[in-house]
Amino acid sequence: MDKQVVENLSNAYLQKITDYYGYSKYHKITPYIIIEDCLYADGESKDVIAEYCSMDNDIIVYWKNIQNEEALIKTLIHEYQHYLQSPVWMQRYYKQGHDYMSHPYEVAARNEEQNWTKFLINRL
Repeated sequence: MDKQVVENLSNAYLQKITDYYGYSKYHKITPYIIIEDCLYADGESKDVIAEYCSMDNDIIVYWKNIQNEEALIKTLIHEYQHYLQSPVWMQRYYKQGHDYMSHPYEVAARNEEQNWTKFLINRL
């Protein structure tokens, strides 16, 4: 997928995801989508495809790591869940000793990814 396709699809899918899940009580507006080349300056990080920054209310998508449309939708659903979740509790769970796999918010976000087919856009 090229950068422009990822950007266009991300905006379209974010609208559908917002309509389905609603708005966060922790932020005044929906998150912005930022399309970036890669996470690190060396361009070597292939495992991180997106992240949510609660301070800036941004979903940052590393488009070069998006393999297909399914991965993009799952990623946006996952990061949108973090927009809906409490930023304070996000950090608190990590301080309690949770890692990425056991963190309750990460588990919930991964579980929501299973809904990805609800958001498919019919295109010709």
